[in-house]
Amino acid sequence: MFVKSAMVPATKCYTVQSTDSIEKVITLLEEHGIDGVPVLNGSQYEGIATRYHIYKAFFESGRARQEFNTSFTALDVATHQDTYLKGDEIFETTLFELNDFPLLSVVDEAGDFKGIVTRYDVFNQFRSAFGMHRKGIRIAFTSVETEGRISRLADIIQQFHESVISLVTFDETDKLVRRIVLKIEKKDNIDRFLKKLEKSGFRILDIKED
Repeated sequence: MFVKSAMVPATKCYTVQSTDSIEKVITLLEEHGIDGVPVLNGSQYEGIATRYHIYKAFFESGRARQEFNTSFTALDVATHQDTYLKGDEIFETTLFELNDFPLLSVVDEAGDFKGIVTRYDVFNQFRSAFGMHRKGIRIAFTSVETEGRISRLADIIQQFHESVISLVTFDETDKLVRRIVLKIEKKDNIDRFLKKLEKSGFRILDIKED
């Protein structure tokens, strides 16, 4: 999945202009309960202003609060001028950047602002990948890493007419084992389904209904 699939488009983003006062930036952050906003010059990306960097700049300025809020601009506290996304990245790669930062901007080759990807949206994509938005039965099991094992699993799922909510695999090459987490809708054939998995060489590790 690419970053653009989790992107909030520019038309739906809260932004500030580089010449806007800190007072205006803080008001926008407070009104919408957000931690940061892109800073633009027209449509050109100039960085991101966050609560943290506003407070940091204030304490380092030595100015009175009102003076700082009215005389400093969004550009004065902007960071991440050279850290942004183009939209064609795989969204997993954004995790490291977003671990300690609330959002990243998506910018085109001309430097125009196209949208944002937030930490919340990225983690929400992972929640979706694990089927956390729907109730069902989560089955964790392992399989020896051999050709055709996933295909065999698909055959069993089809044989039992299971409705798959999510399917995630983890490669454990040091043990030549693949760990698989399958979430399916609850049905009355779960016992027969599990027995078939075990008979086909899959080792059940854990079963949880949510």
